[in-house]
Amino acid sequence: MKSHKSNPSSPRRSAAIAAPVAFLLFLGLVSLYDLTLSDRRYLRIYGGASSSSSSSSVASSSSPACDLTRGEWVPDAAEVPYYTNLTCPFIDDHQNCMKFGKPSLEFLRWRWRPDGCDLPRFDAAAFLHAMRGKSIAFVGDSLARNHFKSLLCILSKEALPVEVGTEPEIDATGRAIRRDYYYGSHDFTASLFWSPFLVKANLSNATLGMWDVHLDEADGRWAAHLADFDHVVLSGTNWFLRQSVYYEGGRAVACNGGASCGVGGNLTELAVPLALRAAFQTALGAVASREGFRGKAILRTVTPAHFENGGWNTGGDCVRTRPYRRGDRALGAFEAEYRSAQVEALRETKAAALRTNGAELLLLDITEAMDLRPDGHPSRYGHPPGGSVEGDFVVDCLHWCLPGPIDLWSELLFHMLLPQH
Repeated sequence: MKSHKSNPSSPRRSAAIAAPVAFLLFLGLVSLYDLTLSDRRYLRIYGGASSSSSSSSVASSSSPACDLTRGEWVPDAAEVPYYTNLTCPFIDDHQNCMKFGKPSLEFLRWRWRPDGCDLPRFDAAAFLHAMRGKSIAFVGDSLARNHFKSLLCILSKEALPVEVGTEPEIDATGRAIRRDYYYGSHDFTASLFWSPFLVKANLSNATLGMWDVHLDEADGRWAAHLADFDHVVLSGTNWFLRQSVYYEGGRAVACNGGASCGVGGNLTELAVPLALRAAFQTALGAVASREGFRGKAILRTVTPAHFENGGWNTGGDCVRTRPYRRGDRALGAFEAEYRSAQVEALRETKAAALRTNGAELLLLDITEAMDLRPDGHPSRYGHPPGGSVEGDFVVDCLHWCLPGPIDLWSELLFHMLLPQH
């Protein structure tokens, strides 16, 4: 770091790469399935083929054959969780499945086994040693926070951070925009930024839940601070389902839902995956063009929800107690389109980043692995009986229990940041 700062500076707008809507509408005629999970060529996480090997590296022309993101979940009753709700103080109630009595803890007795190799467990001591004097930022929505808390919990066996900085600024949704945690024993800072669209967005109508989303302008609340960090993890997809008016150059150019959208309205409806792709291009473009950032920018792919027999607001639930086996079901169209949009945005920005500031753009592809884990969500056990997750949202089949399958994300992140360990 990029030294630790206890009083973050005021956010600044950062320029980003524009994504013309006319071009995006043209892309809407092209199937995004051209980039399905069968395309294994792009920025995979690779490990040694030997089960005794502890080395791994990001894919290159000489990468070993083992792709850590392809595999299956196998029973492992002997492998204990990295932490519990009693040993980690950072678990939010909404993901505290142990505290609220999730009936079966069988979801903790599975481990991810990549095809052809083993995935070593997260070594908290090695991670903190490697991160000495450095910093990492997680940017996104509540699933970014879910991942962030997983990392803090895994590290809690080795060290506990203190939250630093001034009283956090609260945005229109009631979330803290930025929170910083400092490991004094290792001079390491882990920060969390609330930015569900990654680009500039304003709640224009709270009653209707309508957002103004500026697809060509990165959210300055995080982008202005890029040079302060050595690594950044970007994610966020689900908020793009909300009613929105899309802007470019300060002008409304398209929309998603609402009275002004589509037939009878004055704006053209833009397919959500195309808006998502434009936003990720802009966010990654901000990384690629940011002077002073030369670290690793990691894009985490979409994580599937597992509501069955209804949606989140129509009686759906997730009551399965075992993972799916690979091949039991096909990846849903929603997840396939969103993941493809993310992959393409990263592909298009990668070369510019290396050319401009030396930043390395990587893909943390968890979509396939997490699609197999319908058993790892809180369901009704992220709050006391009679409570709710948010408003009338009672059943949660989107976020992940802590501890739980989400800890795989931190294991894969470990091997991306420490490829030679």
